[in-house]
Amino acid sequence: QVQLVESGGGLVQTGGSLRLSCAASGRTFSTYTMGWFRQAPGKEREFVAFIKWDNDNTYYADFAKGRFTISRDNAKNTVYLQMNSLKPEDTAVYYCAAGAQKDYRLTFTRVYDYWGQGTQVTVSS
Repeated sequence: QVQLVESGGGLVQTGGSLRLSCAASGRTFSTYTMGWFRQAPGKEREFVAFIKWDNDNTYYADFAKGRFTISRDNAKNTVYLQMNSLKPEDTAVYYCAAGAQKDYRLTFTRVYDYWGQGTQVTVSS
């Protein structure tokens, strides 16, 4: 069992930055592909970024490319999402997710085994 706890959300103005963190319990963090997803009111949960468990390869949704950076620190059991140049349309609850040794279809929510409770990000115009 893995527990995920997100932090770092908040209110920021357009063009600002936030760094989200997701701390994981357990001793096998390095064997999990980690993903970030988000869900805006009235919309489905959507993929933001992932970082692979085995080679730290990363992949981003188109809206995140060039603005967001996902990274991980296996010694701290933590994955991060650095978000720059934020826009009002980035307003959502952001969730981290963990998938045990997952390698395929990593943009799909159903691939992941564990989810955090989410952290609210609000970007004001």
